[in-house]
Amino acid sequence: MKKNIRTEKAFVFKRWSRKGWGVLASLHRHTTIGTLSVSMSIVLLSTTILKAQPRAASGTDSLRVQLQQATVDASRPPQLRSLGAVLPVFSRLDGAAASMGTLESVLRTHPAVDVRERGGFASQADIHLRGGSADQTQIMLNGIDFTDARTGHQSHALPVDLETIGAIDFIEDISGIGAFAGAVNFRTVPLASDYIRMEGYGGSFGYAGASLSGAAEKGGFSFFGSSSWRRSDGYRHNTDFDNLNAYARVMFRNARAGTIDAQGGYQRRSFGSNGFYAAYNPDQWEQTSTGLTSLRWLYAAGDFKVRVYGSYRKNFDRYDWKRGTPMNRHETDNAGAGVELKCSSVAGVTSLGGDYRYHHIYSTNLGLPMDVPMGVYTHEDDRHVGNVWLSHVAEIRKFSLSACVGAGLTPYGNRFLWNVGLGYRPDERFLIEAGAVQSTRLPTFTDLYYTSPAQVNNLELVPEDAVTFRLKGAFHSGPWSAALGTWYRMGRNIIDWVWHDEGEFAGKWHSEQTGRLGTFGAEVTAAYRPENTVVDRIVLGYAYILANRNEEIISKNAMDHMRNKAALEVALRFPHGFRLTVSGSVYDRAGKFTYYPVPGDASQSEVRDYAPFALLDARFSWSWRFLELYLDGGNLTDTRYADIGGLPMPGITFRAGCIIKQQW
Repeated sequence: MKKNIRTEKAFVFKRWSRKGWGVLASLHRHTTIGTLSVSMSIVLLSTTILKAQPRAASGTDSLRVQLQQATVDASRPPQLRSLGAVLPVFSRLDGAAASMGTLESVLRTHPAVDVRERGGFASQADIHLRGGSADQTQIMLNGIDFTDARTGHQSHALPVDLETIGAIDFIEDISGIGAFAGAVNFRTVPLASDYIRMEGYGGSFGYAGASLSGAAEKGGFSFFGSSSWRRSDGYRHNTDFDNLNAYARVMFRNARAGTIDAQGGYQRRSFGSNGFYAAYNPDQWEQTSTGLTSLRWLYAAGDFKVRVYGSYRKNFDRYDWKRGTPMNRHETDNAGAGVELKCSSVAGVTSLGGDYRYHHIYSTNLGLPMDVPMGVYTHEDDRHVGNVWLSHVAEIRKFSLSACVGAGLTPYGNRFLWNVGLGYRPDERFLIEAGAVQSTRLPTFTDLYYTSPAQVNNLELVPEDAVTFRLKGAFHSGPWSAALGTWYRMGRNIIDWVWHDEGEFAGKWHSEQTGRLGTFGAEVTAAYRPENTVVDRIVLGYAYILANRNEEIISKNAMDHMRNKAALEVALRFPHGFRLTVSGSVYDRAGKFTYYPVPGDASQSEVRDYAPFALLDARFSWSWRFLELYLDGGNLTDTRYADIGGLPMPGITFRAGCIIKQQW
């Protein structure tokens, strides 16, 4: 797409410079990218530019630029089997970080995302997309699928922090096995090509932490690394935690050899789990260790491109029903590989590809009994999953067309996979999109095997399937932008944990399939991002979800979703480096939960409806050269609320911190 607004000669680059941001920012004129290499999608933000003008840099991000026009579309997200329906959830280019500086705090403000925390300061959280559960959400890091096959509670445990994330995207249309409700892709991007950053902070309830990150680039090599530590005494009994993250990414670019992209990370978490998995038990505890790595090669030769990758994630989990007394232990392996070939022609872009996933678990209670135990493990199971597909994308005048067909290969039989999309752009200000996608989710190992004093497993589960239709219109002109979208998901064989008051499973949760579930949603977003004013940005979002739920059952996930969600963010910038960001949000959740008035006593309970609540967060900061000081306030209205029934979240909290960054 082109924008005929130039009043001066444009420079056309045939190669993307390794220091492209610096070049574009320094030209101060309209710039057109002549050839965009395949590595672009994994290095920079997918919403590319064109007239880049520097704005006042903060101490946290000296590369902040205003993207006045988007004259090159995102092409495709860095994910196989998707034809490119990407919704930006967070971008570092928007400026100041969210209050409390966590990934969860920025995810909360997007209408399509429902973040459900079990403890304060994001000690344990799940990501739900458009009425789906954490198990129905695919989690990716730089386009690599790292979803955990044991439980969605572990998938979000990535060894990265907000300061390492350049953007977060919601990908709507990944067909086949894995992304039932969609996927969230976290993209790591350094703050600059050569820098070092240090941060320390402390706050309410003994909250404290520190982080160190940096990057270096020389020749065709670039390195990006980060490490962090966080801890808290807890805001109520047995909610303390201690978290450690370490992450590194190395890239090598060569005109002949292509791009090699390697990443790896490690996370260790231990946290008190007061009521996390059984609301009446205040003494649960959990410790997890996660290691992950991936290697990717991208190569382009004329009209042909190839993308090959391999990945591996290993997770250890110890769960104590009573803290200090081990009950369950799990060791899971999730390995993957994929290849994609692309060919460009006058007819469009054609892609042929396949991916493979291997899931394995050792456990004290998940899986089939082992003939010979291995250490503490007495159970084991594994499975193989694959996808093959053929897709084509074409542009005809003001229209864009896309289609994908293929097959998903599972232990439960094969699935036909597909997605289609249509886009229409009457002019540069408007865009209309429509599409449909088929998706499937396999039962997790927890769905199949988990049994506890409060839960009963079900070995008869089969995959759940969905077809989702979407329609969206978007507008952008100058500092103003807005979008309105609707979607409808037809789900079959929905897997959920259902509460039983009587019968065989009386007083327990049973893993079962609740049949069909139709879910409708509507989302609206609007933003105002002026230049050279006190107002940096004003962003408004609202989402509504309606499900044809069975009112007579109590379930953990499928019938428990965000019915109404609204969020408003206002960011102001003042002279001399001062900034203020305030975000308010309102939540109205559908569904019911079981409340236990006496901790430790499961015999007394009552069923309650979720109550609506509102939150107000803020960050005030000052930056000067290499230094930034900030003060964060969370839940400033001291609202009593719960993301998950019966688990009260902390009231008003504060955090103060200092950031030092040196760039070369």
